[in-house]
Amino acid sequence: MSQINQVSQIKPIELKERLDKGEDIFVIDVREQWERNLASIEGSEHFPMTELVDRTQEYIFEEEIVVYCHVGERSYRAVLLLLESGFKTVHNLVGGIDAWSQIVDPNVPRYGPNG
Repeated sequence: MSQINQVSQIKPIELKERLDKGEDIFVIDVREQWERNLASIEGSEHFPMTELVDRTQEYIFEEEIVVYCHVGERSYRAVLLLLESGFKTVHNLVGGIDAWSQIVDPNVPRYGPNG
């Protein structure tokens, strides 16, 4: 099975509905601090890509994880890293926070690749 098929994708509206129901989903933001300062998903935890694997002890017992970045590329790579590290249920947020701000919460600011 190729790694492409291993990455589970979750759409922003599905994540929002599941969070609103109170489901226990650990949401990880893998963007840089300056990006998080501009916009973030409420309740998410910040683990920049460069620290993600080194800090797994902080979320080792989470059963379901959703990872997001700006548009979904870095978070896709992060999901692969987490799967390789032994996590079982990890999803990539389709379209990242950019899609979240367009589809789920227009109060979350959109930004370009350079801020």
